[in-house]
Formats: sequence, structure tokens, C-alpha cells
Amino acid sequence: MSIKDILRLVPGIFILLSVGLTVATDNKWWLALAAFVGLNLLQSAFTKWCLLEDILRKMGIREV
Repeated sequence: MSIKDILRLVPGIFILLSVGLTVATDNKWWLALAAFVGLNLLQSAFTKWCLLEDILRKMGIREV
């Protein structure tokens, strides 16, 4: 997988996990995780910077 693929996969997993945990535990605070992921996506759209992308580069994941 390339960095581009992982940058789409990880937020999707976290949002689905957040919604699933909200339903499973009946604790609305898990939705804060989904909100955090959404805010990070918005931030990266405007600033063109993503922490996960930097981490993946340092791990040696290919950029294609």
C-alpha cells in the first residue's frame, strides 16, 4: 500500500470504529473520536500537512 492509500484507510477505520463503539457501549463520547478525525481531515485540506503522512514517510512507506 502507498501513503495515499493508507491516508484514506486509517481515517475510515477510526470513524467506523468510533461509531461502532458508540453503538456498542451506548457512550456518546466515542463520537468525539470521529469529530477529531474529521477536524484533522479539514485541517489537512487547508494546510496541506498531515501528521500521519509524516509518520508513514519516516516508516519508509512508498509514496506512489
